[in-house]
Parts: sequence; C-alpha cells; structure tokens
Amino acid sequence: MAQDNITDDATRAGLEDLVLANRILAENQVLDGFGHVSLRSPARADRYYLSRSLAPGIVTLEDLVEFDLDSNPVAAEKRKLYLERFIHGEIYRRRPDVQAIVHSHSATVVPFTVSSVPLKPIYHMAGFLADGAPVFDIAEKFGHTDMLVTCHEHGAALAESLGEAASSLMRGHGFVAVGSTLPIAVYRAIYTQQNAALQETATNLGGEIRYLDPEEGRLADRSIQTVMQRPWGLWTARAKNPKA
Repeated sequence: MAQDNITDDATRAGLEDLVLANRILAENQVLDGFGHVSLRSPARADRYYLSRSLAPGIVTLEDLVEFDLDSNPVAAEKRKLYLERFIHGEIYRRRPDVQAIVHSHSATVVPFTVSSVPLKPIYHMAGFLADGAPVFDIAEKFGHTDMLVTCHEHGAALAESLGEAASSLMRGHGFVAVGSTLPIAVYRAIYTQQNAALQETATNLGGEIRYLDPEEGRLADRSIQTVMQRPWGLWTARAKNPKA
C-alpha cells in the first residue's frame, strides 16, 4: 500500500490530492468505471503513483500503488493493476515537465478522435488546446489491436504523438490530458470534455466558427493557470463533502 512507507509531508499531501482527483473526475463524468489519473512522485521524478485497477470514484489512499517509469510496482503487489498504466510511465519518461496525467474514455470527446474535424478551442477556458490536440492512432504503428495501450511500445508511441501538447486524442478510444500540477491536469481533462461539447453545439448551429487564435489560447491558458486554486478548491470541497 502506497502510504505505508510515506514519511515526507509533500508526498502524503500529493497522494491525498490524487485520491480527490479520482473523485473529482468521476463526479464530473470525465471518468466512469474506466480511466485513471496519476501523479509523479513528489520525492522521486523517476516514479509515479496510480491506483490499482479500480473504478476511480471509489479510490482510497490504500488503493494507490507506486510505480517506476517502466510501470512496474516498486513494492510487491498482488492486486490487479490497470492494463494501461504504460500511458503514464512513458509520458512521464518523455515529458519531465509533466507532473500529472489523466486518461479518459469520454464519449463527448471520442467523436473528434474518429472525425476529420479537429478539436479546437472554442472558448478561453480551453485555451490549452490552441496549439492543437494531436490524434494518436494505434493502428498506424501496431496494426489491429484491442485499442488499449498495454505495453512500453504502445505508451512510447502515444507519448511521441502527444509531443509537447497539453492533450492528445486517441482514435476510437479517448484522450489524455497532462499538466505541470495535478490541479492543472484535472482542469484540462474536464475542459477538454466541455470544449468538445461546446464545439459540437456550435457546429450544429451552422455557419462559420471563430475559434481562439493560437496566441489568444496561449495567453488565456497562462492567465487561468494563475487562478487554479479557485476551481480546485471548489472541486475538492465537493469531493470531500458530496452531500453539501
């Protein structure tokens, strides 16, 4: 169990936030019985924390497992693990700036993974999409698969497709969102989904859509990151007291 050997306050606080992140993403319907969120270890950049294979909405501290970047458990672990944990290990390996990762199967986003219509920022809250959301097609490199990222090679190919972007779509599967902090990764996952819904609504209106220009998106994203405590504070309060 991840918390048994934790002695530093930063790591313990990070793991408590990771539990809350699982609840927040489930409550916002970004994750359901599937999908997952991870946190790079605050103590060691070559390790990360992720729940055992469990529905995100019921994850507790006891369910968190510490992994190395090969996505092997650091300690002996008999419980079932997520098949797609390689998403996390390989993105952390390629992107030292990334401290948290969300993988979602959002039905709102999936149509953009199989369409020629690109996901683009339709409002300032999704400014992080201004430089585009690349689409990872597992078939291009691996042929027919079960569409899951279940090995180092799959994960490395996804990380390469993501590049320096904040989010990458996954054909017929879902998406990943990353951030320099856990609140930012959670925020980006939620607003990737919300932007997809708004973009579909705007498209259905007909006519030309004026998306954010790349520089507008970058400026908006930079500004919103300075006030991340506002949504994070609201989300964590609700996660801690869902009946309030």
